[in-house]
Amino acid sequence: MQTSVPYLTADQEADLRETAKRLVAPGRGILAADEPPETMAQRFAGADIKIENTEEVRRKYRELLFTTEGVQEYISGVIFHHETFQQKSKDGIPFPKLLSDRGIIPGIKTDRGMVPLAGTDGETTTQGLDDLGERCAEYRKGGARFVKWRCALKIGLQTPTYLAMMENANVLARYASISQQNGLVPIVEPEVLYNGDHDLQTCQKVTEQVLAFTYKALSDHHVFLEGTLLKPNMVTSGRSFGARSSPQDTARATVTAFSRTIPPAVPGIVFLSGGQSEAESTLNLNAINTCTAAPKPWALSFSFGRALQASVLKAWQGDDKNIDLAQKQFLVRAKANGLATLGQYDEKEAAAADENSLFVEKNEY
Repeated sequence: MQTSVPYLTADQEADLRETAKRLVAPGRGILAADEPPETMAQRFAGADIKIENTEEVRRKYRELLFTTEGVQEYISGVIFHHETFQQKSKDGIPFPKLLSDRGIIPGIKTDRGMVPLAGTDGETTTQGLDDLGERCAEYRKGGARFVKWRCALKIGLQTPTYLAMMENANVLARYASISQQNGLVPIVEPEVLYNGDHDLQTCQKVTEQVLAFTYKALSDHHVFLEGTLLKPNMVTSGRSFGARSSPQDTARATVTAFSRTIPPAVPGIVFLSGGQSEAESTLNLNAINTCTAAPKPWALSFSFGRALQASVLKAWQGDDKNIDLAQKQFLVRAKANGLATLGQYDEKEAAAADENSLFVEKNEY
């Protein structure tokens, strides 16, 4: 009979479990601020926004977010990009310490982007495993307590293939194992992309397949599930499908898919927004938390980037005179999503949110 050798001590498991639980504490979620400079250039050049993309401007923008008064009530953690992880506030305080002092847990994106998966129709896998252990050790020293790694799978006539699902699941599992060995909670992100003209049922079926592959791989690699979080897509119809699925239909399909595939040992699920508008992502999150279609043994929270920042950027416009206005807008979005994690978001407030699509074709950050 085969046996596995424990690779974590009881103290290491306890530390990972505690961090994971804090990240999905009731009413709180994660800010994904891990966009690289080239992606920030796209954000700064978006509709109604023309902001210069320099390292100092990016630093000022991140500080605006991190120093918003009261946001720690709704934001439990922040995912950094490597550049941001090295930056400091205008007062010389390293950003990881700035957040930790406010009760917000610092984290960082550790994958190095997607690369083509040979022999497939445009499918990808994600690179960055070679030196991951060394980088994780350095990030832990620098104050990080969790990490994130993204894989993306597309829905098409013949995709995702068995090869793509297996390869991406194994990459995610290897990353999770290495991260835990270095004292970092891994956020596992197998995103089924919003791109395409598929219907809701197709997205549900593919999401179930992808998650089944992912959790089989995590089990094979002996990953400590209580010290992980999952960052999945919500189950929605494709962006090019004729009709958008309602929040209630999205919630029902999402909860059903998860109940069939995600072990109860996982403490929390932090959704990506995947190009949905600010209003849509919050309404869907609220509907998922009020849905009774299947058991929900996990905390159901958020790890939003664009869906927390689009209105903030429009308010700020790169002008210091608008910092207060931008911070108020950030607090509004953070509070709205915090309430949605409790199923307490007032849909009347959705009118104040940006309803413009935040979809980005071939979003690779």
